[in-house]
Amino acid sequence: MAGLPRSLDSHNTDGQRSIAAAAERNKEAILHVLQTHLGTAPGGLFLEVASGTGQHCAHFAAGLPHLIFQPTEHCPDDATLSSIVAWTRELPNVRPPIALDASQPGSWGLEAASCRAVFVANMCHISPWEATTGLMAGAGHVLAPGGQLFTYGPFSVDGAPTTPSNVAFDASLRQRNPAWGYRDVADVAAEAAKAGLELVHRHDMPANNLLLVFRKKE
Repeated sequence: MAGLPRSLDSHNTDGQRSIAAAAERNKEAILHVLQTHLGTAPGGLFLEVASGTGQHCAHFAAGLPHLIFQPTEHCPDDATLSSIVAWTRELPNVRPPIALDASQPGSWGLEAASCRAVFVANMCHISPWEATTGLMAGAGHVLAPGGQLFTYGPFSVDGAPTTPSNVAFDASLRQRNPAWGYRDVADVAAEAAKAGLELVHRHDMPANNLLLVFRKKE
């Protein structure tokens, strides 16, 4: 799978740290949901797929200090790695970033049932469908029984984007790359079920996004 853009939004830099405007806008709302589901959970490994700038990882690790965070990127370059490290270097519960291709779950290099949670933001709609199917298979392998997969971003519901602005954005994505576009919640849930994951919550988020929560069956 070719390298993927981590955001279609604007980026700035602050020293070694890259700053994605979208991540700044949504990080607190996402953390609130994560804390609702994981705030009282036992400690364990939190795997972030496609960490991008590192902003989310830093914010979530600070808000969930009982978990150990593993940031990742697909084919990370020096600037990406430097940004993730710069955002997270002061946090004792964050490991160094590693390379991870969501579409190749057999290459993730993590032991079965080793993770308490898996998280990905804004990947499914700007990647081929194989990235989503790989994400589900990989999460099903690395999550411990009862562990949770969190997927954030825009999705279709019952076959269509949920607002006129989402219809326009979906069309623009498909024009840019025919392999991209909104994934339907039902299709994602069906793929997750193949990996032993059950859709247990669907949170409405700001800017017409959703946060889907899947649970690994006991």
